This record gives sequence, structure tokens and C-alpha cells, in this order.
Amino acid sequence: MECHKFAHRRRGYVSALFIFIAFLNSAFGVTHYSIPEEMEIGTVVANLAADLNIDVKTLNRRKIRVDNIANKKYLDINKDTGELFILERIDREYLCNTKSSPCVLKLDASIENPVRMFNIEVEITDINDNAPQFRRDTMHLDISESTPAGERFSLTNAVDADIGANSIKTYYLSESEHFNIEIQVGRDGSKFPDLILKKALDREEQSVHHLILTAVDGGIPARSGTASIIIRVLDTNDNAPKFDKESYTIELPENSPIGSLVVKLNATDQDEGSNAEITYLFSLYTSEKTQQTFSLNPDTGEIRVKDMINYEDFKIYDMEVVAKDKGTNSLSEKCKLTILITDMNDNHPEISVKSFQSTVKEDVELNTIIAIVSVSDKDSGDNGVVDIKINDKLPFALKESSDNYYELLVAKPLDREKVPEYEITFTVTDRGTPPLSDNETITLELLDVNDNVPKFNQTFYTIPVTENNAPGALLALITAVDPDLHENQYLVYFIIEKEIANTSMSMLFSINPENGHLYALKTFDYEIEKEFLFHVEARDSGVPPLSSNVTVHIIIKDQNDNTPVIVAPWRAHGSVVEEKIPRSTDKGALVAKVIAIDTDSVHNSRITYQFLQNTDATLFSLDQYNGEIRTMRMFSYRDARHQRLVVIAKDNGEPALSATVTIKLSTVETAMKSYSDMTEVPIEYDIFSDLNLYLVIGLGSVSFLLLITILVTIVLKCQKPKPSKSLPPSRNSVASSVDRNSGFADSTLVSNDAYWYSMFLAETRKGKLVVRQPAPKGQRYIVSSLPRSIGLTETSGSATSTLQVRLQ
Repeated sequence: MECHKFAHRRRGYVSALFIFIAFLNSAFGVTHYSIPEEMEIGTVVANLAADLNIDVKTLNRRKIRVDNIANKKYLDINKDTGELFILERIDREYLCNTKSSPCVLKLDASIENPVRMFNIEVEITDINDNAPQFRRDTMHLDISESTPAGERFSLTNAVDADIGANSIKTYYLSESEHFNIEIQVGRDGSKFPDLILKKALDREEQSVHHLILTAVDGGIPARSGTASIIIRVLDTNDNAPKFDKESYTIELPENSPIGSLVVKLNATDQDEGSNAEITYLFSLYTSEKTQQTFSLNPDTGEIRVKDMINYEDFKIYDMEVVAKDKGTNSLSEKCKLTILITDMNDNHPEISVKSFQSTVKEDVELNTIIAIVSVSDKDSGDNGVVDIKINDKLPFALKESSDNYYELLVAKPLDREKVPEYEITFTVTDRGTPPLSDNETITLELLDVNDNVPKFNQTFYTIPVTENNAPGALLALITAVDPDLHENQYLVYFIIEKEIANTSMSMLFSINPENGHLYALKTFDYEIEKEFLFHVEARDSGVPPLSSNVTVHIIIKDQNDNTPVIVAPWRAHGSVVEEKIPRSTDKGALVAKVIAIDTDSVHNSRITYQFLQNTDATLFSLDQYNGEIRTMRMFSYRDARHQRLVVIAKDNGEPALSATVTIKLSTVETAMKSYSDMTEVPIEYDIFSDLNLYLVIGLGSVSFLLLITILVTIVLKCQKPKPSKSLPPSRNSVASSVDRNSGFADSTLVSNDAYWYSMFLAETRKGKLVVRQPAPKGQRYIVSSLPRSIGLTETSGSATSTLQVRLQ
């Protein structure tokens, strides 16, 4: 790549590179040019037509050509312009492969009419396109650490295929405190590196040296090559062995077994090879008696017992050991040892259990004696003094009663449920050196007492039960555990008696006394009973028995088992309601309002309204949430006089339950006043066009119906059962004429659900309006649908209804 860049830089002035054009037509008849190697193909070297005085216009006709004398054609001539150009890349090192003589490419140029021959020489000059290379990438040298400073070592030189200034110029050595480099120049100008030792080597300090030798040529830019030098430092025996310690004092008990290790001496030598191999031997200062009693291993330095040792014969042994290396000029070091013989503690202490109670109750009193033991030792002095102990973590203590007699006492309260059995180990140790010991183990079993109350798995049981359950169904498993044993562990389960609305819990629920399985004895109705709260007791069979109880909360879950009841519009007979409506009714006028009530829970009692049948789907609309039926447009003469609307009220349960009502609408002429023209009046009254006898009859009818409603309400109020003291009054119950506990007439419903707000109906000019308002807490609502027998005009004979709501 650098060669091509160099050629690019010289493009444009190639004609100036030839050196010897002046020799054209000289005495030798040779035309000489000079060009650098690696020039780009197509580069013009010279214009032969101009240099040889040949007319350019005659070149094609005279058939000028150039032939290379070499095997490869590197140059050619342009027959139109006479320019000599490069035909193929020229590599001087490949073409000539010499450094001494110039690299010349010889050509023959010929031309016809008349025939002439020309000799042409093109000299190829060198460029720096080759980097220095070492014959070996890694050089290994072995230098002894005893080699003096200034010693010279020849290194392999690098070679460079380039010549002249582009060949190797110098060498560099990586930084080192022990070595540097000197360059030697040969007769042919070649440069050779020599390694010079600046400072004496120490193998123990550094055994291997790594250096980098770099060769750099003189080209521009310069090129370089590197080689690694690995120098291994050879060892000389210049270090004597050294012991870990200069002297040893060792205590050895008498009667030590033959072959037992007394001490292992250790000497080290920083040299390597045979210079570091060490041999151990006794010196001449070691007595014969000592050498008979102890042996010394010459290879490992271990001193062992060789003969029986008697404290009464010899109390002190002195010896001197020599460590010697195996170098040519061996070096050595000495170490002194003093062995002190000590009296041997050769009798073990003994322990004997004199009295022992193997079983005790877990509630045994503190300081109760469990066992009595005695200790002894045949040795004398400290070797005969005996200490006794047990594990500190045990709830027991030892108390000395007399010489060498000890009592084992209960020191802490015992609990069989935590630890049913103890293994007590007595350990006796004398005070000899080294101490000897013995041990004895006894097993103490704890007997159970009824000291644990049953414990339930949960602190509070909340059990959901879906209404309409089958009698005898398993509701839950209420179990307790007692960590005691045998009869103290056997549990019996009871339901603690409690009356709710004069009904005992045992009549509603049953529990298996053996396993705690809780059963329902009856079918529950969410609309009557929402929850039950009672206690279950678990009692063990101990003497005296212990017990505990847990609270059980039964929550009755609602099912969608009540069908919605349509309370408005009021139906006197069957399920068909007949209404009359003026044909002039405006668009959006309220025609009728369907109200249904469901006694299930809030979720299951959400009511939606839909048309099952609509005579004209373009005429009436039904709000699916409030049940209002309104006109979608005004009546036309094409509309039928009688319209039939069937509305279904569907609850939100799964599956959904529903009720239907049929409304027959008859259109009348405008002689009847429309709702929009009527003024607002209280809910109990209608506006009549003519206050005549009908008014008297209507007022009498309304008074009669109100009197009946008041009487029925008073009777039901007196017969109302007392609410259960254990449970708050239900917030979700709705009593209807279909409810088995309802005492109202078919047209009356009672609700204390927070979802049902106080409803007030007002008949405005555009129809009936339902306004929902929150009622005081604890109030109930009575919703009555009464026949509207008053306030009719002469054209209206239908039994329309009025919805009456009041607080109770």
C-alpha cells in the first residue's frame, strides 16, 4: 500500500526521473532511463519518438515496437504518441535479486521504412517497500550468574530486501538495567547487533530476562521489525543452606513410642539443581548415646525416637545437626537441638455412676437429684487431679457432695415437647500434660404431663357458603393440634351453644367431635340469613382437660334465585296494562315507566329493560337502565291506533332471571289533555278538566285504598319478628308479594337496600319523573303501586297506576 502511495506522489513528473537522456545516439547507441519500482500500470516513462527524433505521424506506418530482452514484458510503447509506458508492476527485489549492482531492464526498439534498431536501458531504482526481518523471531541465551559485566554475546541480525538508505540502519534494545546493545558493521555495510552485559546477574533475584530487539531501516518513512530475546540465568553454588531456626528446645514425654517423630528440621537453599539439594547429618559434637536414642533422616531432616526413653535415666539430650548442599564446592550450616524429657501422664481418670433415675416427669421441680457419680485417677500430683463437666447447654448442673462425689441436679425447667430425651455425657479430665480424659453417657427420658392447650391452625375461620346448599354438606375442616402425648393429645371438638333468633347453633351446624369436620344441617337462604358467627372449642383428654376456642364466621353467598318483580305500571289483572295516549304527543314524551325490583344481592339485582315486542320500532324507545318508554317521533295518520309493547326486565345473575309486562297503548284524539299541558301536582292527585261527580268518586276510592294500606302496614309492623342480636339488619333484602315472609298486598314491596333510594314520582307536563335521593341511615322504603281510579277524563277509562314511596 505504501509503495502505491509513493507511486501516486510521483505521477505527473515521471519524465523527470530519467537520468541519462543526454546519451542518446552516443558512441554506444544506448538510450538510458531511470524509474522507481512499484509505479502504477500505465505510467509514462518517456517519449521515444521525441528522444529518437522520429516523426510521430509516421509511427503507425513505420510499425514501431518495443521488445523486452527479459522473459516478462514490463514496458510497451504507444504507437500513436510514441510514449513508453509501464505495462506491468515492477518489483526491483523480484526482478534483480541483488544489492550490489544497479537493476537494469534492457529493451530493443525497432522501426521500418527504413529499418532502424535502438537499444534502451531502463534502470529500476529502489523504494522502501520492505521492512527488516529477523531470521528467528525468538532468540534463547543461557548466561551464568557468575558471568562478569562487559561480556559480549552475538545476536542474529535482521535482513532487509531494500538497498542503500532503505536497508537496515540501526538496532534498539528494550529497557534493561543488565543489558545494552552494540552494533557491528561488516565489510559489505551490513550491521550486526551484539548483546553487552552491563551488570552481573543474580539467578536468585531474577532467573529469566525477556528483551525485545528492534531493527530499523533508513527509509522515509522508516520501517522496523522485532525479535524476542529470552535469557535464562544459570545457577552457581553461591548460597549456603539455612535452617528455619538456629536452635530448638523440645519437650518429649517419656515412654514415647519408637519411631515417633520428635521434630522435622527444615533447611532451604536459594540455589537450584544439585546446588539446592540438602543432606542432614549429626556433627561430631553429638554424643554416641544421643545417636543411639534418636535417628536422623539424611534426606528429610526428621528426628525420630530410636530407643526407649526413660525420664529417670536421661532428662536432657543435646545434639548438633549439619545441613550440607550437594554442589561442586558444597556449603553447609549447623543447628543445635535440646530435648527435654518430661514425666508421662499414663493413667486415665475413671468415672462411675452410683445412682441414676432414668425417667422423670417434665414438670419435675428444680434442684431434683437425677444421678450420683464418683471420679478417680491413679496418677499423682497434677496428673491425678480430676475435673468433671457436662455440656453447658443442658438444663442440668453438677454439685460436689464430698471428695470425688458429684450430684446431677435439674437446673432449668424441662419441656418434653421441645426435648423429649436427654443424653447426658460426663467428661472427666486430669490435669496432666497432656491431659487424659474419659467419659460416661446416661439417657434421661421425660414423661409427659398435660401442660399444653390445643392450638387451632388459624386464629379466625371465614367460611363462604353459597345459599341453597344441600343439608349435611361439608363446609370446612376446623382442626387443632396438641403437642402433648397419648390421652393428653386426643382432642374433642364442640360448637359453643349460641342462640340466634331463638334458634340454637347446634340446629344449624354440626361438627364431628373426632376430626373437626363442620357440616351444615339446613339449607340457607341469603335473602333471610346473611351470616353466622359462633365459636368452636377443642378440648384434650388430659386430667385436668385443657381447651381453647376459635371464632367461625359463616358468610352466606347469594345465588340468583329470585325473579325480578315488576311493580310499575300497576296491573289489575294478568300482565297486560292498558294505557291511552293522545295522538298529539310530542317527540320524547314519557309514555310509561317500567319499574322492577329483585330481592337478590346488589350484583344479582341489577335490572335492565328490553323490548321483546314493539309494534312499531320507530315510534317508541326504551331506556335499558331506568325503564322509561318515550316517543321517538310524533304520531302520524299512518300509525296504528293500537300499539302493543312487551317489556322484559332481566337481572344481572348467572343465569339471568326475568319478568315481562305487556303494555297496550291506544291513541286518542286531542280531546284528552296531554301530559305536557298539565300542571305539576303532588303524586297522590291528578288534574281534571271537570270537577264534578267523578272527583267525589275518585277521592272516595283513594281514601279507601289509603286506609286499607295503613291498616295492613300496622298489622305487619306488629307481627314483625325481632331482629337477631348476633347480626346487624341486612342491607340487601327486598320483600315482595312473592316473598314467603311478606305480609303486604300484591301491590306493595318493602326494601331497606342502600341501592334503592327514596323515590318520588311527579307527573309533569311531559310525563312521570323518578327522582332518587339518599335516605337516612336505618330507614326502610315501602313502594306501593295503587290503582289510579281518580282524575280520569271522560275519554280515559284505563286503570293506570300511581307509584307511591314512603319511608318507614
